[in-house]
Amino acid sequence: MSSSHTGPFRTLLFAPGNHPRRVEKALCLKADAVILDLEDAVAIAEKVATRAIVVDALQSERSGLGYVRVNAYDTDFCFGDLLVVVAKGVDGIVLPKVETSAQLRSVDWVVSQLEREKRLPAGGIDIIPIIETGKGVANVHDIASAGTRIKRLSFGAGDYTKDMAMRWTRHEGELAHARAEIAVASRAAGLEAPLDTVWIHIKETDGCIKSAELVCDMGYQGKLCIHPDQVDPVNAVFTPSDDDVDFAEKVVKAFEEAEAQGLASIQVDGYFVDYPIVDQAQRTLDLIEKIRAKV
Repeated sequence: MSSSHTGPFRTLLFAPGNHPRRVEKALCLKADAVILDLEDAVAIAEKVATRAIVVDALQSERSGLGYVRVNAYDTDFCFGDLLVVVAKGVDGIVLPKVETSAQLRSVDWVVSQLEREKRLPAGGIDIIPIIETGKGVANVHDIASAGTRIKRLSFGAGDYTKDMAMRWTRHEGELAHARAEIAVASRAAGLEAPLDTVWIHIKETDGCIKSAELVCDMGYQGKLCIHPDQVDPVNAVFTPSDDDVDFAEKVVKAFEEAEAQGLASIQVDGYFVDYPIVDQAQRTLDLIEKIRAKV
């Protein structure tokens, strides 16, 4: 399955690259993307052997995009991972623990050389960095504006809270600063809205939904997932409701008519509407169009 990586990116489901049945199941679900893991989910002894397995798995038919999470830049495995996973059928790479713009530029350069060497389309492999350390958050504006192929950032709270010696609570108040920094840096650099961290309490679906709703209101476009049961609820949070779509259509149509008469501020169903509101409405319509195109 080829892709221009234009989304939607509401749900990105992790699956351990060395568990064939879990990989097969993940690729059949309604996640917008599946991330086959070579990092945390794979034991050191199996990392090298798993590289070819994940690439092979992504050659099959699937319902969404297929990514591979490689090992972090400063590990013994990252370069070897890239040599194998920059391959036909792989939509992109998830790069963990990115802490500097230099790391990102370096990986981008290596991927570019491999694309040329393997006669793949230039820039065709997407790269999604995960910001998941204090240093990464401190440098996130530089990382976002590094001038690489990246289209969006993601946040990893597990390693972030460990690095910061924080308690990762269910209300997630301790994550607010990092989430806000990542969202602002993304916007300032002209990137897409970012992707939020996983929800680790697998059986607490209500908590997962609340977490998704929280970051949706903070300007995130989707959430990383670690269990198949999280996919449908998280997709629902990041999908505009029928009422949202109806209202957006009404706003855009009414404003076009008003603008033709020289008006730039009107009321629609009791709401004050001017250019920013119209832009938001158009964004809603663009998103629902992407989602419908995927189905």
